[in-house]
Amino acid sequence: MTSTQEPSPYALLEAELAYRFRDPSLVETALTHRSWMNETQDSSRSDNERLEFLGDAVLALVSSDLLMKHFPEHPEGELSKARAAIVNEAGLARIAEALTLGQWIFLGRGEEQAGGRQKRSLLANAFEALIGAVYLDGGFPAAFAVAERLIEPLLADIPTVASKDFKSRLQELAQAKLQLAPSYLVLSEHGPDHAKTFEVAILIGEKEYGRAFGRSKKEAQQNAAELALALVEVG
Repeated sequence: MTSTQEPSPYALLEAELAYRFRDPSLVETALTHRSWMNETQDSSRSDNERLEFLGDAVLALVSSDLLMKHFPEHPEGELSKARAAIVNEAGLARIAEALTLGQWIFLGRGEEQAGGRQKRSLLANAFEALIGAVYLDGGFPAAFAVAERLIEPLLADIPTVASKDFKSRLQELAQAKLQLAPSYLVLSEHGPDHAKTFEVAILIGEKEYGRAFGRSKKEAQQNAAELALALVEVG
């Protein structure tokens, strides 16, 4: 018996998702950026922002469920940080890039010329919208299954996410042991705007506990905090 159902124009993307849509128009909406709508004025379509809102909620719940199962000993604060690391722009963009989602998005010419298909924010939003579309098409179990399979590989990075937040750990330890809060001083910055290097010193009270370099102020602060943390822990 042969099937009369027409092949989906998004069959390759559906294969990556391991999910076939009953209503292909939901995929189309999930992949439609507002820049495309602004240029085409197509009243039969809508952009993906409402689906993005829905997908964001689904992904937050799925990531919370996965973290509770994989890290039963982690306190709430660490789980919250880990969830933020998964569902933030960088984490979701990694998933979107693995799906080669950029090639499927409907973009306006201006956004296309500005490199929109490689923009992390745009990719992350499109992925959220796609999960929202799965939810509307197949219900929560289908959306959960798709999101769980795609998010789970990111859990391998979670222990390092928690352990590398040296600033937070130093803040807690310095206040507990020294009754003082760390402060950070930018000593210098070098290089052109697109490739700067910052040097930061860390002070606790009036004493310097280390200095370090980084490609951003935040990275330099984390590197300096790591040095200071070792001194405070043995001090």
